[in-house]
Amino acid sequence: MSSARFETQRAALADVVAIPVTPFAEDGSVAEDTHRALLRRLLDGGIRTLTPNGNTGEFYALAPEERRLVTEAAVAEAGDRAEVLAGVGHDLPTAIAAARHARDLGARMVMVHQPVHPYVSAAGWVDYHRALAESVPELGVVPYLRNDRLPGARLAELADHCPNVIGVKYAVPDAARFAAFARDAGLDRFVWVAGLAEPYAPSYFSAGATGFTSGLVNVAPALPLTMMEALRSGDHPAAMKVWERIRRFEELRAAHGSADNVAVVKEALAAIGLCRRDVRPPSRQLPEETRAEVAALVAGWPV
Repeated sequence: MSSARFETQRAALADVVAIPVTPFAEDGSVAEDTHRALLRRLLDGGIRTLTPNGNTGEFYALAPEERRLVTEAAVAEAGDRAEVLAGVGHDLPTAIAAARHARDLGARMVMVHQPVHPYVSAAGWVDYHRALAESVPELGVVPYLRNDRLPGARLAELADHCPNVIGVKYAVPDAARFAAFARDAGLDRFVWVAGLAEPYAPSYFSAGATGFTSGLVNVAPALPLTMMEALRSGDHPAAMKVWERIRRFEELRAAHGSADNVAVVKEALAAIGLCRRDVRPPSRQLPEETRAEVAALVAGWPV
């Protein structure tokens, strides 16, 4: 299969790749109407790539039927306005079933979560992704890499077998390692998405990334879009202006091993009245003093 068949999907990855939150109702269930309203807000704000069932969407805290619900809502709301990159993972049969479900709904790409198995070999990583990619040859497949031990040559090996592996969400916090990995795997062979969002986007773009993920986009879509415009035009100082503006917000998300990553985003959404602050264990709601800081930060943003 020629990569030309995935031209639209590749273009969608070279953009702000939004990771929508999954809002919860007072009874703890997925707040479906609120979820759809938040998706529409992203689309109305100019977002053209949605990743339902990403980590900011609390993928690992959702039940199987909730993960299907989230994907269905994203595909329905996206329509012809955006590409959907559906998150899949867990054991291989579960991941394949989720990928086929997304395909049958009309999604054209899947993001494969980094396997959380305690015993991951490089060869086994290839086998896992190959089995999934071969099960949905018509979909663009995007591995999510958080493991700094995988050699770039292994990704190239995977793509040799599966030409539908078209992009990589790279989330190892090391720009030099990313630059080497991308060149070992094939810099021009894949679309490289900076998977650690805005804080790493400028440095990763300098090494070859052309897209970046965003959870901040749930709160203020204009900010990541402004950063993307600056990065595309090579205006590094303008990109860093946005970086400086959002630095504290992202530091709060990354603190304590990203313990409050989603809670900070939902707190910001709660501060502007868009959804409840509820998150599911093993995440937690923010302490009062941090809530106040998040609300103060968001008060100065274009929301």
